[in-house]
Amino acid sequence: MLFDALRGLKEALREKERNIVSKIELSDDRKEVLDYKLHQVKKLDIITVVYFHDQQYLKITGVVSRIDPLARILRIVNTKIEFDDIYDIDGDKLQE
Repeated sequence: MLFDALRGLKEALREKERNIVSKIELSDDRKEVLDYKLHQVKKLDIITVVYFHDQQYLKITGVVSRIDPLARILRIVNTKIEFDDIYDIDGDKLQE
């Protein structure tokens, strides 16, 4: 095994390359549209979600494995997303 003289350098460079952004405050109209879409989401639907996590916006497409309106959590496969962090939802079965 090679000696890594600059231990942590790769991770530091990766972190520096990441775009850090502030969370966007959604308008009331946008919140209503997202709420309407969330009410249409069912377990096993395939959807795409754009959400805020760790100072960046991420996009994930996958199968809904759980939706919990009381805990306000959506799970796509193994990714847990809080409703308040969702920026957009799209899917074949969802209407605007």
